[in-house]
Amino acid sequence: MATATELRMLQREQWDRWYGKLELAFGGVPESREERELWSALTECDRSMGAWDGDECVGTAGAFGFHVSVPGGAFVPAAGVTMVSVAATHRRRGVLTSMMRRQLDDVRAWGEPLAVLTASEPDIYGRFGYGIATHQLTLDIDTTRARIAAPPGTDDVRLRFAPVEESAGACEAVYLRTIGSRPGMFARKPGWERLPLLDPASEREGASPMQCVLAERDGEVVGYVRFHNKPEWDAFGPGGSITLRQIDALDPAAYAALWRFLFDIDLTSRVQARNRPVDDPLLGLVTDVRRCGVRVRDSLHVRLVDLAAALAARTYQAPVELVLEVEDAFCPWNEGRWRLMGDAKGASCERTTAAADLALSARELGAAYLGGVTLSSLAAAGRVRELRGGALAEASVAFGSDVAPWLPHGF
Repeated sequence: MATATELRMLQREQWDRWYGKLELAFGGVPESREERELWSALTECDRSMGAWDGDECVGTAGAFGFHVSVPGGAFVPAAGVTMVSVAATHRRRGVLTSMMRRQLDDVRAWGEPLAVLTASEPDIYGRFGYGIATHQLTLDIDTTRARIAAPPGTDDVRLRFAPVEESAGACEAVYLRTIGSRPGMFARKPGWERLPLLDPASEREGASPMQCVLAERDGEVVGYVRFHNKPEWDAFGPGGSITLRQIDALDPAAYAALWRFLFDIDLTSRVQARNRPVDDPLLGLVTDVRRCGVRVRDSLHVRLVDLAAALAARTYQAPVELVLEVEDAFCPWNEGRWRLMGDAKGASCERTTAAADLALSARELGAAYLGGVTLSSLAAAGRVRELRGGALAEASVAFGSDVAPWLPHGF
């Protein structure tokens, strides 16, 4: 049944009511006052909307203004799609589709080549042209069996506990020096530095308040780790666990020193990490990867809103010249044939009538855009068609990245 709802831009005075509908759609458990205050401050009302059935809000959607790192090191404007929900009473009425349609039209009007999101369920957004572009590791490490094989210089790193709030500036400075190191990372706008400091007791599952340890060399902070410690005991003795919140370092020795510290905390036997890059250097430091409980899941979903601008904004690992036949029913301005020319120095993308080399949809281009998913793997799944012999291999190599893309935090 077609929806009779009306889409309206969010007014600041409606925020509590609007956000309450979002909480209800995700289970109805209110967030802490600290969380609500931060999300209220970060919400960009002129980039957010509600779907209204009369005077009842039955759908929510927002978009933060971000810049995301892409292969080659540039930061490209992107709409960070967020806070999307539809009331359980209004499912299957086209509410989500109408919000996605309006939102992508708005993103195009704002001049942002990309839209990005993280999904509560991975199969929701493919029909709107979003492709899964990054993945993340979840680790559950048995630290009684696995150890850290530290590189030279690790023992020269000084570690010390520091109050979370007082050390926030030093930690943020380290983060800011790492954000260009991988595609998929965000240049944080003012206010977002508060997000990693959120520490609601309701989400600790009995663990300690967040703790912070700084890594220093010659008086300079070269890394940090934030974590929770959950003491547990049974008849055989202590078996506590550490939950990693964030870890960043400027060099391999500092990184190894921080991980070795986590592995060696007294009265614990596990370290759990919920979001690490798929090529995390930890996998090369740990002595027994089988004891690390490695799992992989989707993370950042990418949608090319302005295909030509997006493809021209990144660089390519190998010289490439090919014509793409693109299908994009949801954003028809992207459909047709495009000539992509690029290398490690730059790229261009323009419309053409030449014969196509590859045929694919905007969803596949979004998946491959940050270099973490190969076009060859998508072709093996039947989602990319090679129309000129050799074009697939050329494109797959060119679109790659020497380090895996990664989204360090949600939004």
